[in-house]
Amino acid sequence: MKNLQINCAFMAKKKIIIAMMLILPMAVSAQKFGHVNTQEILPLMTEYKTMLAKIDSAGSQLEKELMTYQEEIQRKYQDYQAQEATMSEALKKARQEEIQDMTNRFETFRQQAYQDIQKKQEEYFTPVSERLNQAIKAVGEREGYTYIFNSQAMVHIGNDALDATAAVKKELGIK
Repeated sequence: MKNLQINCAFMAKKKIIIAMMLILPMAVSAQKFGHVNTQEILPLMTEYKTMLAKIDSAGSQLEKELMTYQEEIQRKYQDYQAQEATMSEALKKARQEEIQDMTNRFETFRQQAYQDIQKKQEEYFTPVSERLNQAIKAVGEREGYTYIFNSQAMVHIGNDALDATAAVKKELGIK
C-alpha cells in the first residue's frame, strides 16, 4: 500500500514536470524582447546637443579662469626670480610663501571647479536621460515588449532580436 502511495506521488510529480515542460516554451515564446542603441539616439536628441553646448560653455569659462589664475602665479614667480638677488631673506621667505599659498589655492580651486563641472553634467544629463527612458518605456508598452535592453550593454544580440531603436527615435521625433 505504501509502495502504491509513493508511486502515485511520483506519477503526479512526473505529470507536473511534463506539463511545465510543455507550457514553459509557450510562455517564453509569448514574451517579446528588444534592444535599443541609446548611443546612436543620444547625439540626435536636441536636448543632448543643448546639454553639450552648456557643458562646453561652462568648461570654457572654467578654463579661462584657471588660465588667468595660473598666469598670475607665473607673473608672481617671475617677479620673484627677477628680484630675488636684491631681496632680504625675510622678504624672500614671504614671497615664497605667498607663491606657495597662491599655488595651493589654485589647486583647490581647480579641483572644486572640476567637481562643479561634473555636477553640472549630471544636472544637465538627467532630463535628457529621463526623456530617453520615457520614450523607450512608451515604445515598450505600445509595442508589447516584455523587456527592452540597451544594446551597448549586451554581450550578444541574436539575429532574431528585435531592434527598437527606430521606434524610440520616432517616439522622440528624430528622423
